Amino acid sequence: MNGYNREFTPNMITQLREGEVFVFGSNIHGRHGGGAAASAHARFGAEWGVGEGITGQCYALPTMEGGVDYIGGKVQNFLACAREHPELKFYVTRIACGIAGFRPAEIAPLFKDAIAMENVILAKDFVEILAQ
Repeated sequence: MNGYNREFTPNMITQLREGEVFVFGSNIHGRHGGGAAASAHARFGAEWGVGEGITGQCYALPTMEGGVDYIGGKVQNFLACAREHPELKFYVTRIACGIAGFRPAEIAPLFKDAIAMENVILAKDFVEILAQ
């Protein structure tokens, strides 16, 4: 699939191994009250008040404050972090496609550079959109 030859992020992440990171959509204030953010906080140590970056065994990616361009900038910050940490495996959920209200077709293209990054695991529908 368009150079992507690895696993997909599961629909529901219930456990992580050492070196694995849960990438979830957050708000910039780090109020992890719903959706994947609540799971990140309850299960994987995402700290309340941390709205962007590595927190616990997670990466908070802000999606609630702006449009696709805003999220695109935050995705670039995330990809820079993933490049700096090749020893970590980042599982990217369908960020911004739940509570934030965006469609996968709007968000998936923001991850096109991740196709070549072996340590970034994407949701299957994101990869399918990128392969079109």
